[in-house]
Amino acid sequence: MSIVNWKGVFPAVLTPFKKDESIDFDVFKNNLDAQLEAGVDGIVLGGSLGEASTLVNGEKNELLVFTKESVEGKVPVIMNVAEQTTRGAITAINDAENHGADGLMLLPPMRYNADDNETLEFFKTIATNTSLPIMIYNNPVDYKIMVTLELFDELAAYPNIQAVKESTRDVTNVTRMFNRFGDRFKILTGVDPLAMESLCMGADGWVAGLVDAFPRETVAIYRLVKAGYIQEALKIYRWFMPLLELDIHPKLVQYIKLAATLTGISTEEVRAPRLALEGKERARVTSIITEALNNRPKLPDYLHLQPAEHVQWA
Repeated sequence: MSIVNWKGVFPAVLTPFKKDESIDFDVFKNNLDAQLEAGVDGIVLGGSLGEASTLVNGEKNELLVFTKESVEGKVPVIMNVAEQTTRGAITAINDAENHGADGLMLLPPMRYNADDNETLEFFKTIATNTSLPIMIYNNPVDYKIMVTLELFDELAAYPNIQAVKESTRDVTNVTRMFNRFGDRFKILTGVDPLAMESLCMGADGWVAGLVDAFPRETVAIYRLVKAGYIQEALKIYRWFMPLLELDIHPKLVQYIKLAATLTGISTEEVRAPRLALEGKERARVTSIITEALNNRPKLPDYLHLQPAEHVQWA
């Protein structure tokens, strides 16, 4: 079994496109380099921000191979699996394994609102058909299926189900998971505007969105919180909040691509049916990003922190 240390900042990376909607691998490489330079701990491919629903399987495989070659083993590369059928999910995980994925982020069945028994059977089937480490994506707000504590009771029997992307938007669920399972499952917060709250409650990592435009600020918050510098992290987080709220809008892809364009590490092009922002909406989002850029905080040397002496974590 591959080993993934489910801790730290894992960008859900964008898929940059050219004007003809082909993948722009040069721009993709620029963003990957910026993420690695900032100190991220893993890369998540083919999520919502990666516009996976518009990618064909061959393109996902190309992105995976390219990413593995680009990161040169510095961080694990996680492939998102979001399929409508169990058979399709098994095909996707086989592709991921064959093309070098280090782990999987796994959603419940797409489109069909599976009940608890169907959801459990789906996850169990995937877990028994791969040796890759798995992070369950728990996002009932967007995908209508809640992975309950009772379901995690059953999933704990599968050693390669190791982590959860916690996107219920209920920060208390972090504590419920720890109270029920201890450290059996690593918990990575998946909602940008709740990230620091979740980290302070003990979340192990952050599957982040605005990191695609602001990698250093994202990693700085994570590192500062984990080293015990809460006030220092809070100052950056409060500045970041108007940007982080772009992550919970239906047009998060367009918003974050615009932000990454204005910070110089990606481009705005999206793949239809998404369309580029225009008019008042584009002006409003541009204003939020521009104001943040004009007031961008000076960051401490967050990559070389010593634990704060006054903090004693339980």
